[in-house]
Amino acid sequence: MAIKRDYYEILGVPRKATDEEIKKAFRRLAFQYHPDRNKQPGAEDRFKEINEAYEVLSDPERRANYDRYGQATAPGWPGFEGFDFGGFGDIFEAFFGGTTTTAQRTPQRGADLRTRLEISFEEAIFGNEKEVEVWRTETCPFCHGLGSQPGTNPQRCHNCQGTGQIRQTQQSIFGRFTNIATCPRCHGEGTVITHPCSQCKGTGRDKVKRKLSVNIPPGVDEGYQMRLAQEGEAGFYGGSPGNLYITLSVGSHPFFERDGNNIVFELPINFTQAALGAEVQVPTLDGTAVLRIPAGTQHGKVFRLKEKGVPHFNVRGRGDQLIKVKVVTPTSLNEKQRHLLKELAKTLPTMNLPQERETRDSKE
Repeated sequence: MAIKRDYYEILGVPRKATDEEIKKAFRRLAFQYHPDRNKQPGAEDRFKEINEAYEVLSDPERRANYDRYGQATAPGWPGFEGFDFGGFGDIFEAFFGGTTTTAQRTPQRGADLRTRLEISFEEAIFGNEKEVEVWRTETCPFCHGLGSQPGTNPQRCHNCQGTGQIRQTQQSIFGRFTNIATCPRCHGEGTVITHPCSQCKGTGRDKVKRKLSVNIPPGVDEGYQMRLAQEGEAGFYGGSPGNLYITLSVGSHPFFERDGNNIVFELPINFTQAALGAEVQVPTLDGTAVLRIPAGTQHGKVFRLKEKGVPHFNVRGRGDQLIKVKVVTPTSLNEKQRHLLKELAKTLPTMNLPQERETRDSKE
């Protein structure tokens, strides 16, 4: 008869190991070498060896005899009564994967939908009511979501007897185990449709195109996202619909630009308007307004019209309109204009560098 390995060595524990240490070592090794989990050559023999060692060392009387006499109480020797596997269900469940979760007819919320909506520059400033078109899944109005032709009902699945689950019994060295899986015929529903609805083809759901009204609030900007509650995909088994999320895309304006809550407008004026001053009409979001340009206005000067900008979002008040002056140099002159400018040039001082710069340049 072949000489067996030392049981303590098999489990990898010292001879003074506690019952808990022996139990933990067995659990770890049993997981590692169980034939259903480890397909390597020799794994099954190693697993049997581990079981044999634990059978003896887990029993106080047999362990004491083993410590005294060696292999005298091993399996196959007088006094061996077999090993009780009770109390280790957590290990066996891990070996066989436990049970499979089956589909349940519990209410499930529908999926969310997303779309983009293009609006004009003015609509983003002042708000508006718009329409948006979306394709979405709704509960079939013909069969009311049952999937069966009106006048008929789904039938109980004979494969699973209406439970939605298939039980499979498996025999192992530890005894019989039952694995529960979703029924492949009814997919866990427990019922099958024998007469599908002619409109939704038995799905209980229908794809439709809807036009929805959207209220654009004043002051929105590019990328602003709106949420229409429960305007998404239909739910399952009475669950609520998902939401519809609308992202806004704002168009440009011919001459206005937006800077936060301010509106920027570039005003071109000629040389005489800048030099002598003038009163001009400027466009605003609310129509035209009068702007008085003082004499001696320089290129790039910014004027402000209060409360002519973008309404503050969800807050009272508006931003301002900023008017940036752009002095335009004429590119073509007639003889009279050229003569007048030459005469004017004789009376104007010659523009020199600033005094500090002149002094620094002379020192250099």
